[in-house]
Amino acid sequence: MTQSNEVGRPQRNSKLEDDMLSFIYQLAHEFEQEHGFRPNVLYLNRTHFTQLQGQLAEIHNLGTMSKLLGMEIVLESDLAHPHVGWSTVDWQRAVAV
Repeated sequence: MTQSNEVGRPQRNSKLEDDMLSFIYQLAHEFEQEHGFRPNVLYLNRTHFTQLQGQLAEIHNLGTMSKLLGMEIVLESDLAHPHVGWSTVDWQRAVAV
């Protein structure tokens, strides 16, 4: 859960927010252990993405964030929990619908 401060910037106040990056890395590690290769796609809803942005506040570019994580980021509005996967889709050329 986030709240806005006086300048409209979200304030982090949830344990999940503080652990979002660790949670994503754990998902990626488990995926690699199970499949034998690293995931290349991270699926998040807008809330998860906002939490991740809060942890990576110094990164303002989505491409840089994807490169740091080693995965493309796909936003899905009806997603309950973040998850990772592997895809052959060239997300740089994909069109948002």
